Amino acid sequence: MALARSAWRVVLVARRADRLDELAAAITDAGGETLIEALDASDGAAVDAMSDRVHSTWGAPALLVNSAGAGIWRFLEETTAAEIDSMIGAPYLAAAHTSRVFVGGMIESGRGHLIHIGSPASIIPWPGATAYTASRWALRGLHEALRQDLSGTRVRSSLVYFGEVSSEYFETNPGSHEHIPSLGRSIPVSTPERCAEVILDVIRRPRPVVYHPFALRLMAWTAAVLPGPTRWLIAKTGRSH
Repeated sequence: MALARSAWRVVLVARRADRLDELAAAITDAGGETLIEALDASDGAAVDAMSDRVHSTWGAPALLVNSAGAGIWRFLEETTAAEIDSMIGAPYLAAAHTSRVFVGGMIESGRGHLIHIGSPASIIPWPGATAYTASRWALRGLHEALRQDLSGTRVRSSLVYFGEVSSEYFETNPGSHEHIPSLGRSIPVSTPERCAEVILDVIRRPRPVVYHPFALRLMAWTAAVLPGPTRWLIAKTGRSH
């Protein structure tokens, strides 16, 4: 909605068609334009087909926001093979496939911006969220690699880190919220609306890495300067076997 209100034509991509229909109706009522693409973005063939439809309708997009993500926080031995596959599918495979099909058109047009929504787990891993953490590091790796690939072009890649968000995430991933290390609970909770404002600001003023809220930025700085003590403290305040 925030992008539509800012005069962007929006392609909505997610697995749940009913939720996409609701959001598309709200955008249309507000005078915006939208396309609905109900698919699993971790499926490369489905993304290829979606790309063909988007390019034939509106051409190459100027902006891509990779925000897919799910995952139950568990020790590796508690995690099933299907759960590992699902967590690498979103966010990493979903972001890799959607970036793959659109970045070429951005480079050719001479403009574009890829924004990836990351997790503090790829800054400071905590115990008891192994597969989740690995998938977030994969997304971080994608962003860092794209920054190198896009050097000398007019296409940007940004990685935006949010702390806890008051969304449905923990409702759809039961058993995870209570595994937040007590140190991490000191970071204020953000609303989805505030996160949307942050993303809009990144669009207006592209930066490689953005942290929100400020307490998360401070924690990332501490982890960079004092990695050993930070890891010890996270381990002590997190889950244990």
